[in-house]
Amino acid sequence: MKRNREPGGVELRGRLRMMENKNCWRLVVVGGHTRTIGKTQLVCDIIAAFPETTWIAGKITQYGHGVCAQNGNHCDCAPDEHICALSWEESASTGTDSSRFLAAGALRSFWLRTKQGFLAEGLPILRAALNEAVLTVDGRDGENLDRPVAVIIESNSLMQFVKPSLFFAVLDPAKKDFKDSARAALDRADALVVRQDHDFAPAGREPVWMKLPAKLLREKPSVSPREGEPLPEPLKVLVKRALEAPPGANL
Repeated sequence: MKRNREPGGVELRGRLRMMENKNCWRLVVVGGHTRTIGKTQLVCDIIAAFPETTWIAGKITQYGHGVCAQNGNHCDCAPDEHICALSWEESASTGTDSSRFLAAGALRSFWLRTKQGFLAEGLPILRAALNEAVLTVDGRDGENLDRPVAVIIESNSLMQFVKPSLFFAVLDPAKKDFKDSARAALDRADALVVRQDHDFAPAGREPVWMKLPAKLLREKPSVSPREGEPLPEPLKVLVKRALEAPPGANL
């Protein structure tokens, strides 16, 4: 019997198999309490540690008042105008966060931008983009169709809307700022990635630097990788388990 193939030699049934659980994904979310603490590096480390996985990676940014989601610049648009925009990264060499995801080995990389408080309005755009990405996965010779497909997103706020396969929280005790979105999601973290050696509860006291219960921090699995080190083995075990499980996170 003649087999149905799409242009480029990819069998239609293969792509249909990838879409059978539409909007249900293997989803890893990486968050953190503030900026420049290594969240993007952790995403890159995870991607690089599992090159046999077809990764769709991305970052979500919420802008404050007076900033337009279309380009991240100050704008005179109304609060309910230009509330969200998504763009795909085309180059692995520009040095942007989404470019670094491609350089680490992601097949596709995106940047979703929304105005503060409008992430819910951006989720339909995200869903459509992910489904489009799956359909356009490089299928030459069908080499990607037998690989697990996973999504990894750098965001805290996304945790308000999803239950991911894994959530890692990056912490740097040297940085005092603590986003409300990170504080709300911290107790859902599967593991903590601490960027500096730190005793979370000196003399049994609550850590002053982030005003969080010491018990919560002690009970969470944690690792303290140094810059440039490979993904720590405890995190590799967790990611491997999530990749081997069926897609279960709804977006």
